[in-house]
Order: sequence, then C-alpha cells, then structure tokens
Amino acid sequence: MRFRARNLLTANELSRDDIILLFRMARELKSGAIAGADRALRGKTLALLFEKPSTRTRVSFEVAMAQLGGHSLFLGAQDLQLSRGETIGDTARVLSRYVDGVVLRLYEQKTLEAFASAAGVPVINGLTDKHHPCQALADLYTLWERWDGKLDGRKIGFVGDGGDNVLVSLLHVCSKLGVGVSVGCPKEYSPSRQVLAEARANADKSKAKIDVFSSPVEAAQGADAVYTDVWVSMGQESEREERLKTLSAFQVNEQVMGAAKGEAVFMHCLPAHRGQEVAAGVIDSNRSIVWEQAENRMHLQKALLMLMLGNGD
Repeated sequence: MRFRARNLLTANELSRDDIILLFRMARELKSGAIAGADRALRGKTLALLFEKPSTRTRVSFEVAMAQLGGHSLFLGAQDLQLSRGETIGDTARVLSRYVDGVVLRLYEQKTLEAFASAAGVPVINGLTDKHHPCQALADLYTLWERWDGKLDGRKIGFVGDGGDNVLVSLLHVCSKLGVGVSVGCPKEYSPSRQVLAEARANADKSKAKIDVFSSPVEAAQGADAVYTDVWVSMGQESEREERLKTLSAFQVNEQVMGAAKGEAVFMHCLPAHRGQEVAAGVIDSNRSIVWEQAENRMHLQKALLMLMLGNGD
C-alpha cells in the first residue's frame, strides 16, 4: 500500500488502507523493527504553529521528530507576524520556503484550511474546533494493538458532548474501520447532521453502526470501549456554567461502565477533570487505558511523519 494523503486536515480524508498502513508502521516503529528509523527524517524540519496551549500534541510531535532524526520548530502565533496582521496565506507561503511540514493547533478549522490552500508543504491538523484527527487515529491504533488487529464489529460508546472535535474524528475513523459508535449526549449537544451523514456513508461500506442516544447508559450498552472528553474545551469558556449544568448527567461513572461489556476499557484524550466528565474510580481503575492512548500519540505520529515527510512508502 502507498499512503495517499498529502495533508491531514480531517480524518475523513483518509482511506481505510491509509489508516491500516499508519497502524502497521506505528507498530513497527514502536517495536524498533524499522532499521534506520532514527535517520529517516535527517535534515527535515517540522514547524509547530500553535494558537492553543498543549501538552501531548506538542511534546509527542517534538519527540517524534527527534527520534526520527529530524528537527522541530515551535512557533506560538503571538511570536509571528500573524499577531501584527500578516495573512495566514502569506505566513503559509513563507514557512513553506523554510520547513518540510507544518503542524497547526488552531481555534478554527477554516484557518487551517486557508493555511493548507496556500502552503507548499504537507500540513497536519494538530487540533481545531471541528476536528482532532491525530488523536482519533492514535486512539484507534491503541485499540487495534490491544485487540490484535481485530476492529470490525467492535463498538465504542462515547458519552458527553456530541459536537466534540475528538468525537467528530472518532466517527470518521471508526466508520472507515468497521467500528460502531454509539453517542450518548444531551439533545442540544448532538453531533451535526453533516458529521453523522459522513460517518453513516462510511459505515454503509464497512458495516458499522452509528447511533445517537439521549442516555449515557444506552450509549455504553454492550460497548467494547467507553470514551469521554472534557465538557468545556478551549474557546468555550463563556459557556462553562451552562455546559457543566447540561452535561452533569453524562458523567462516565461505575454505572455507565457497568452497562458496557465486562472487559470494556475506558478512554479519554486528556486532560481529564475527575468529578466532571469522569469519576476518579473509572479513570484511575485498571480498565483505563488513557496512558496507552497518550503514549501512542507519539508512535502514530512518527508513522504519519515518515509517510508524509519521507517518500510515502
């Protein structure tokens, strides 16, 4: 297989073959099976242009580039001429003359798309308000690895905000891989019609099932994994009190986990707020695989960087 994506703006742009190729390469990189991987991106430079603060995204990409023999350059938006009115397109054109790829972590998806349309190098979405493809890919890689490559017919129950950017990307990746997703969320925080239509179009081919429920227990019923995310994301601070009130009945606790399969795992992209979206007794239990998810961000992104900044094979 050959990796066909020049950019990664949304997970829905990837084919099933692209995703499986990423998983296989991530597994080989994680195990040390690829000879010369520490020199694979020698002489390559990756720019990290971030409007939002980050722990996992920044560190995992920086370490990934270092372990592949390349270099990374962190650029806060306030450190660039963007803060003084230079257009995102002009910034993209300039950076493309200096670096071999750019990871962007931005408030708005439309800014990412404007950058990518002007850039002359690969562009990777490190998070926007609409999508978080790197997170979802690492999450499904974590399950693929745990379940010995057998994803078809599995089910993830997502509990919380149905408009969450991680959920959007999970819906795209899962529906490509034959993994069902049941969303449990308040009606006012349901996934968009467009996202559901995209996921269900994928699911028609993969035989996955996409459902939306108004009950967290219903969403978790019979699930192989239960997933949640924060209720108040960056940029939503003005909605904090309303969100906490509306989502208060959608905490992943022992009751919700009890509806899932006995061997079901708990997942969270982090950072987590114990006592809000998840009970401490769940995230700190032996069913939690959140630290595996966090580690696998680096391995999956190493594979992504090799395929996008290397020769693509």
